[in-house]
Amino acid sequence: MAGLQQTNSEMILLSWVRQSTRNYPQVNVTNFTTSWSDGLAFNALLHSHRPDLFDWNAVASQQSPVQRLDHAFNIARQHLGIEKLLDPEDVATACPDKKSILMYVTSLFQVLPQKVTMEAIREAEMLPRHSRVTREEHIEVHEQHFSQEVSFSFLHSSCCSKVIVSLPT
Repeated sequence: MAGLQQTNSEMILLSWVRQSTRNYPQVNVTNFTTSWSDGLAFNALLHSHRPDLFDWNAVASQQSPVQRLDHAFNIARQHLGIEKLLDPEDVATACPDKKSILMYVTSLFQVLPQKVTMEAIREAEMLPRHSRVTREEHIEVHEQHFSQEVSFSFLHSSCCSKVIVSLPT
């Protein structure tokens, strides 16, 4: 039941974010990991509710991901009272931590207008689902070919995947 509650909460939060940022063509939030790493989603979310706080075009076009993230976190701290819970360098990665992003976006959800339409929820439910594996799984495949063994090791997580190939001598 807790998992279902979490999934529903995530879906509502994702719907709210998508609805809030739909007028920002550079932003397409589909998850709580990679969609946030360039800093545009945080800034668009803030700007959509408080356009008086900064010039969107200046932030979107002239800053690096770390600068954009720092900008968003500083605006949220100064004007919304949300502590800077994340380090920009930790978010500006190929695979930011999902729980950290969720925690921060939830903080924004608590202080910004929360209207979410059923249309936005249905739209978010239709997004392609990435692997929902929550723990690391290792799958090894061994194949004997011309007296050499090839071992493939796949590491799956909710965000990133690695393939390690080893050829024994």
